[in-house]
Amino acid sequence: MRAYRSSTHKSGSSSVAARIAALSLTAAITAVSGSAFAQTINVWSGYPEMAPFYEHVAEGLKEKYPDLEVNVEAIALREHEKRIALGLTSGSAGVTVIELAGSTASRYIENDLLPAAPDAVASFVTNKDNFGEFFVDAASKNGTVYGVPLFRGQGALFYNVDMFEAAGLKEPPQTMEAYTDYAEKLTQRDANGKATVSGWSLRLSGGGQGIAEKFWINLFQYGGSVIEEVSDGKWQANYANEAGRKAVKQYLENVHVLKTVSPEMPADAEAFERGQTAMFIRESWVIADIAAKSPDLNYATAPLPVGSIALPANLYVNAVEGEDAEAAWAYVQAANDPDNLVWLLDNVGWLPNRSGVDYGVVTEKVPAYGAFVDYPADYKFFTLPAIGPIEEVLTRLAAQLTNAYGDASLAEDDAAIDAMLAKAAEETNNILKREGLLAE
Repeated sequence: MRAYRSSTHKSGSSSVAARIAALSLTAAITAVSGSAFAQTINVWSGYPEMAPFYEHVAEGLKEKYPDLEVNVEAIALREHEKRIALGLTSGSAGVTVIELAGSTASRYIENDLLPAAPDAVASFVTNKDNFGEFFVDAASKNGTVYGVPLFRGQGALFYNVDMFEAAGLKEPPQTMEAYTDYAEKLTQRDANGKATVSGWSLRLSGGGQGIAEKFWINLFQYGGSVIEEVSDGKWQANYANEAGRKAVKQYLENVHVLKTVSPEMPADAEAFERGQTAMFIRESWVIADIAAKSPDLNYATAPLPVGSIALPANLYVNAVEGEDAEAAWAYVQAANDPDNLVWLLDNVGWLPNRSGVDYGVVTEKVPAYGAFVDYPADYKFFTLPAIGPIEEVLTRLAAQLTNAYGDASLAEDDAAIDAMLAKAAEETNNILKREGLLAE
């Protein structure tokens, strides 16, 4: 597997598909928009860096709809969530396009504060040529489409090409087992054998919930998950099993047996940018961070063995009617125009959710994006469930994992690992039970 697809991988058929997709989008916009656009709409975003994109979309509509005014208000995520709660419940939002994660939108849909998408928009979303099932589900509730998928956060492997070459490694690891082999070969040590450059930077401490999220990514490669939905709306822990044991043991082997990494070593993006680790798993924001802080770093990216966490954001329209609704939904549709999505990836760096778009102009210029948008056809995604106690579940699990990672006695004791996982899973299930969410 290559770290990214080369420009020659793009076929003529993908360009044709993009043109067809653009025509389909134009037809959908026409279906939901009137001829007169004298409306003013607001666009609410929880990511300030998205403001230029939303303004770019608005500018592109001016030629066809010169009287349409768009006010973009992009603020910090937590403030954005508070604004939505107040605006939707009080009815003071005006005509507004709202950027939201599906898990957050769910509560407003349940209370009839966000309407279902018009038929033409719903057909666009459910078209398999436009979006995979994962993204359709994230924009829907009980089989009804309420939003339009736009962008996502997603993980991939970042690796130092020079360090790989020095270790005789010619391609990224293809399996989770290979990650440990690679880490051992990539670790640099001093004269006493102490690691000075980690082979694989693992999240071992700090950050609370983030420890559990990073563990979940590794666990997913082994076929497990922190929690799984057993029946409609009912969940249970899914890591006190072989997948969980393999994931935990891999952490322990690297820390205590092979000593390729330690909690005290520099970690994450900062360590990678400084040449203090050879590889780590992180989201696409690191690409822009490297460009700003370490532009000469020789690195590449690769998809993970099975799939990745993905945190998708969708666009919704508040409960307005008539021409107001038509204007807002036309704007939402325009945001998914292929040219606009390419602009989004190129200028902002968030990953568009739409399929069938040729992002080659961006990946040729910044190959590191390739692992995020040109992933294998059978690549799988998971996301954080839209349930109230998910943060508590992850924070409590993170505390259990932090203790385990520091316990050298667990490293070669599968029974002890199983006992630790069983105890943690019991705590997870008790939280779900308290909230009436446990599958019996």
